[in-house]
Amino acid sequence: MTDALAPFVEATVRTATPLAFAALGELVAERSGVINIGLEGTIIAGAFGGLVVAGTAGAGLGFVGAVAAGMLVAAIFAFFVVTLKADHIITGTAISMLGVGSTGTLYRLYYGTTGAALETPTLAPFPIPILHSIPWIGGAFFAQPPVMYLLYVIVPCLAWCMTRTSVGLALRAVGERPEAARAAGISPARVRWVALLFCGAMGGLSGGTLVLAQVGTFNEGISAGRGFIAIAIVVLGRWSAVGVTGAALLFGAASALQYLAQAMGWGIPYQFALALPYVLTLAALAGAGKRSAAPASLGVRG
Repeated sequence: MTDALAPFVEATVRTATPLAFAALGELVAERSGVINIGLEGTIIAGAFGGLVVAGTAGAGLGFVGAVAAGMLVAAIFAFFVVTLKADHIITGTAISMLGVGSTGTLYRLYYGTTGAALETPTLAPFPIPILHSIPWIGGAFFAQPPVMYLLYVIVPCLAWCMTRTSVGLALRAVGERPEAARAAGISPARVRWVALLFCGAMGGLSGGTLVLAQVGTFNEGISAGRGFIAIAIVVLGRWSAVGVTGAALLFGAASALQYLAQAMGWGIPYQFALALPYVLTLAALAGAGKRSAAPASLGVRG
């Protein structure tokens, strides 16, 4: 069991990293009162943007392209939802379809129908001295590509910002009572625009991580439902940065279960392990009936 534990933890963290980036961005969007169903399109746009830029400028600048592509998709979503006050769910669904469809078309246009074998520059792991030697968990948490370590900064900073600063207070005020926030001189539209652009940047970073720090290639539909799983992670994490990170690790462990099952020879059908994250997604959304932690104006137009 101990021989299989380290690879299982490594697979858990590797799977959870892009989910955590996307879910933390979604957390900020939902705290402002907007549910970004278009996150799936944002992630795959970031993956494609990272692929294109990395092919000419290297993996480092590829992440810049991934973030920019994610923010572009988020800006389109924000224009319709915040400026034009369109329905969040319908608009987000359209944005997801746009992201998946447009990246697939552009991929075939620029790389051809045989582009599935395309490889792109990736970031190499950067082991942190001493820490990467910790038994069982060292390789998982301290011998990863540098982009993964951003989570160690983003999570505490986001948790502090949302609970201890005027920016976080404004964000939560808009998500709870936009009319009261407006009366206090806070522009709900401006706050939501900023929140959605941050969500787009994090979604793009999620897609960039997937392509430039993990798989090293791109294929149509590479996001594979991660945007919708990230939304479920926010629900399961009770709309807090630390809770969302823990929920992302839980989903990562569910995905990595197939590797542990193979190593231990449990004989569990691999289809079960592949389906488990989506079963957790349904369970998390079904448990959202008790929405005491959700922002009061979440999903409300205006």
